Amino acid sequence: MQQRTVWIVIPVVAVFFFLIGWQAGHAGLETATVKEHAGLQSFVGANIARDRADLSLFWDVWDRLSAQYVDPTAINTDKMVYGAIKGMVSALDDPYSVFMDPQESKEFKNNLTGKLDGIGAQLSVKEKNLTVMSVLKDSPAEKSGLKGTDIILKIDDAVAGDMTIYEAITKIRGARGTSVKLLIYRKNNGDPFELTIVRDEIRLNSIELTEKPNNISVIALHQFTDSTMTELTEVIPKILAKKPKGIILDLRDNGGGYLEVAVDVLSELLIGKKEVVTIRKRDPKYDEKKFTSGSGRMTTIPLVVLVNNGSASASEIVAGAVQDYKRGTVIGEKTYGKGSVQEIDERLKNNASLRMTIAKWLTPLGRSINKVGIEPDQTVKYTEADLKKGVDPQMDAALKALK
Repeated sequence: MQQRTVWIVIPVVAVFFFLIGWQAGHAGLETATVKEHAGLQSFVGANIARDRADLSLFWDVWDRLSAQYVDPTAINTDKMVYGAIKGMVSALDDPYSVFMDPQESKEFKNNLTGKLDGIGAQLSVKEKNLTVMSVLKDSPAEKSGLKGTDIILKIDDAVAGDMTIYEAITKIRGARGTSVKLLIYRKNNGDPFELTIVRDEIRLNSIELTEKPNNISVIALHQFTDSTMTELTEVIPKILAKKPKGIILDLRDNGGGYLEVAVDVLSELLIGKKEVVTIRKRDPKYDEKKFTSGSGRMTTIPLVVLVNNGSASASEIVAGAVQDYKRGTVIGEKTYGKGSVQEIDERLKNNASLRMTIAKWLTPLGRSINKVGIEPDQTVKYTEADLKKGVDPQMDAALKALK
C-alpha cells in the first residue's frame, strides 16, 4: 500500500482527468510521493474532530433501513458503508477529492497503466455538468466527432447528471466492438444531438514525434505518465541529430499526469537548475519547491509551446515555467486552470483509496493559475470550421514564430 500525490484536473469529479478508456497519465494527475510525516501530521487534528462528531443519526438511519426496508436483499452493508464515505468526502464540495471503493480503485489503476477498451475521451464534472475535457487523437471519440468542452447530457438514455463521475466512466467504457450512445450539448451549436460511438482498444502512448518543413521538430506530448521520459529519451537523440531550427512542444488536450514527470520534461528545456513549481500545503512547514536537473539537452533550441483549454495540471506547470522564464513562446488558447495537487492514499481497507486535495501549486513567478488558466503569449483560436477544412492555425502560428 502506498500514498501518492496526484494532479487531477479533474473536476474529473470535476476533472478528474479521467479517461474514458484513455488515461495513463494519471489523470491530470500525479505529483511526487508525499512525505510520510507530512501525511501523518494531519491525523492529530483528525482525532479531535472525530471525538466531536455525533454519529447517532447515522446509526439510527442504518438501523431503520436494515430492519424495515422493503427489499432486504438490497441491503448490502459494504455498499452502504462505501456510499456513506463517498457522501462524507463529497460534502467537502471539492470536485478533486473523492473516495474510491475497491472496484473503482482497481479501474483507476488500470487507467494509469496499460491499454484499455473505451472511446478515448477525458471527462470531468465542470459546473455540475459531465464535460469532455479532451479526446485522444485517432480515438473512437475523435472519429465520431466528440470534442473537448462538449457536455454529455445522457449516456444510453440515462441522465448523466444523476451519476457520479465513476458511474459515468463505467457506463461509457466497455468491450471493443460494442457501442455507447451519448446525448451531447455543444455551445453555440443549437439543440442537443446524439453520437453513437463504437468502443475500441485505446493505446496510451505519451509522445509522438513529427517533422515539419524548415527543420522544425514537433513533440506532441499527450500525457505525463510513467513512460513519458523513457519515450522522450528515445526521441531526443533523433531530434538533436537533425540540428533543428526549432521545437514545438504540443500540449493541446494534455490533461496532465505526474508532477515529477513535468519537472523532468522541463529539465530538458531549461538551462541550469531552475525552480519550476512551488507546492503549498496546509502546513507551511511542508511546502516544497521543485527544481530542474540542470542537465537538459534541448535548452538552447528555439521553442514554442502549444496549449488549449484541454491543457491542464502538469501541462500548465510546463507552460507556466516556459512562460515565466521566457524560454519560449506559448501559443494557442487559455489553459484549463488546474492549480491544485491531489494525493492518492492506497492504504485503506480492502484496497479502497482516497484521493484528496493536499496542496496548491504556483508557477516560478508565484502565479496561481487555479480556475484561471494560463493566457498564451499569442492567442490563436482553432475552430470547428478549421477542423473541417483540415487546417491548424495554431500549428501554423507556431511554425511562423520559429521562422
